[in-house]
Amino acid sequence: MTTRVAPARRRGLADEVADCIREAIFTGAYPLGTQLREVELSTDLDVSRGPVREALLRLEREGLVRSEWHRGATVTTLSDDDIAELDSLRGALERLAVERVVTHASDDDIDTVERAAVHMAGARDEHTMVRLDITFHDAVYAATGHTRLNQAWFAIRSQVYLFLLTRIGLGDDDYLSHIPDEHRELAAALRARDADTALDLFAAHRAHAFELLIGTRLPSPSAG
Repeated sequence: MTTRVAPARRRGLADEVADCIREAIFTGAYPLGTQLREVELSTDLDVSRGPVREALLRLEREGLVRSEWHRGATVTTLSDDDIAELDSLRGALERLAVERVVTHASDDDIDTVERAAVHMAGARDEHTMVRLDITFHDAVYAATGHTRLNQAWFAIRSQVYLFLLTRIGLGDDDYLSHIPDEHRELAAALRARDADTALDLFAAHRAHAFELLIGTRLPSPSAG
């Protein structure tokens, strides 16, 4: 009988390589716009070029890497259109997430969200803060109890990470000092099961970052 599927292949090594490159992007070892050369990566990671090529394709699907014929693979730099689309999609997902947490989350789930907010106060550098920021939002989506919503969040999670890396790349001094308090307020609104306040706070939280990123790219009034 003719087989209907192709033989399975082990992809463990490519997964490990993708994890290593992703972590290097998230920690700032590979800044936004960095060219990712297969030969150099295979040497640094002590693997053949095959797993590196597969890993880069995977990271491209996540939105972390872009490939162009004349440049090869580079760490994604978000355009204004990227930022606007990401912000609008994140807003739609967060609205449903907040509504679900307020009405469906257990007290233990919200405890986890609050702990994630508290941990942010201990961050001593911007990259650690970004990681804890994402961890907070992971906890919010986990608390929804909505499998497909959580999957939708993870589909854009890496790109939101890039969004935050772009923010700290602007030298935003407020990020380290103000973000922990903002997240404690978000968690408190969820704890109070106050949907209106929580939605307003989450929207303001997103709007501040969006305006900061877009505002820095607009020409000054005196330009030209």
